Amino acid sequence: MFGMGKRSGDRELDAAIAELAGADTVAFGGVGFAGTLLPVTEAYRRVEEAFAARPEQARRQVDWLLRHGSPAGRAYAATLLEAVDPAAARDAWTALRDDDAEFTTFTGCVMGTASLRWYAAERLDPQ
Repeated sequence: MFGMGKRSGDRELDAAIAELAGADTVAFGGVGFAGTLLPVTEAYRRVEEAFAARPEQARRQVDWLLRHGSPAGRAYAATLLEAVDPAAARDAWTALRDDDAEFTTFTGCVMGTASLRWYAAERLDPQ
């Protein structure tokens, strides 16, 4: 669905970014009664790990994801930036706060929907 731009040269990182680029769900932990990790959650964790091992490659791919990913993919990208570049994350969330695109969310067993507008507002002004 989403064509990757320039590849990083790291197959695992590229595969994780591709998974996140087409994501329709945001979940940071296990979902359902069994606490199953979704493939997108595993991909998110692989990109988190890549930031520690290959920060420049990971940053390029996350910047690409922020520009070209699905709504959920862009939410993952902005979230990933929070740990490595809070100012860039804030800029990303600010840019996303006018976007009404929606995606599915999971928090444990609870499934819901959110818009990028709502999600960005929550990240910019947590209460």
